Amino acid sequence: MRMSEIMYLRMEELGLGLVSLLRMAWIAATLPILVAWVPVPGLGWFRRSLLGFAGRGKILQSNTKLTVPQRFFSHFYVVAVFWTSILLAAVWYYAIKMLPSLIEQDLFSTITSHLTGGSHAFSLHKSLSMRDHVYNVWLSVFLLLLMEAQVLRRFYETIYVFNYSPTARMHIFGYLVGLFFYTAAPLSLCCTFAPEVFEFVKNLVAEFIVKGKDRMSRPDFNIWMFVTPFLRLRWYAWIGAVIFFWGWVHQYRCHEILGSLREKTEKLEEYVIPYGDWFEYVSSPHYSAEIVIYGGLLVASGGADLSLWLLFAFVVANLVFAATETQRWYLHKFDHYPPNRYAIFPFVY
Repeated sequence: MRMSEIMYLRMEELGLGLVSLLRMAWIAATLPILVAWVPVPGLGWFRRSLLGFAGRGKILQSNTKLTVPQRFFSHFYVVAVFWTSILLAAVWYYAIKMLPSLIEQDLFSTITSHLTGGSHAFSLHKSLSMRDHVYNVWLSVFLLLLMEAQVLRRFYETIYVFNYSPTARMHIFGYLVGLFFYTAAPLSLCCTFAPEVFEFVKNLVAEFIVKGKDRMSRPDFNIWMFVTPFLRLRWYAWIGAVIFFWGWVHQYRCHEILGSLREKTEKLEEYVIPYGDWFEYVSSPHYSAEIVIYGGLLVASGGADLSLWLLFAFVVANLVFAATETQRWYLHKFDHYPPNRYAIFPFVY
């Protein structure tokens, strides 16, 4: 067995390990929320504990300890922008520099197999497998671009849109979960081949240290290297992108509405009922939009990767749980709260 094949198998094993770890993490994060929803006598304490950990802002219990300022939300997006940008740059550069040579190697191997009387079926399967691999790498670049658009906008909003109350707090457990989410979510978009990308980057750094900048090999860049692979994406990638940006635009509008509420009150601690956009239908439309956004990513991926299904399941479970408590708070706070306004899913829940 050639050294390249041994390395490929090693990277494949590492990839499976990373995928399994991420999937277990998403399951472990989602199960407590689902358990809290089970209407079983004796589990009320568990739901209250989870609410205490997940609470923030107006739904945070007043006697909660171990809290941090809610303005620390900006930390999530600093981490998210930094990490997503690194992944995007690494995967994109890997796709541009390495994948053409992999295709050439695959073509050479197929021709050699024909000339030496090797198995045509095996070489055809290998060729199709390589094509799928190339497509999935470029699809992950596309998904990471969408994720980058999301986290950059959220980072902008924490600085210019939201005006957090000085007294608004969140539990430190929720803060740590947020940091985990914005580390694991971008990684889930490229986890199946992330180890080989990391190995590629490691070798690139080693080459830079040994040879220096002037002696580094440089790929011939042109605009079509960036555009052509995206034009070859399948139909579901573009439908997913449309769904993503539909949620993206509405989430920004709803966040603008929430941010403007502070200007309508005399004190930062006061609350008023928000109106406009999806607030006419649900109490937490920014959560509804978040579900649409990650649903768009799932559709764009083609739905073949279980990791993205588990990511989406966590997003839905977490936001439905939070929206339920927000709805309960609104109904308790305001006597004339709009009776036709649902919690998170219009006309459903």
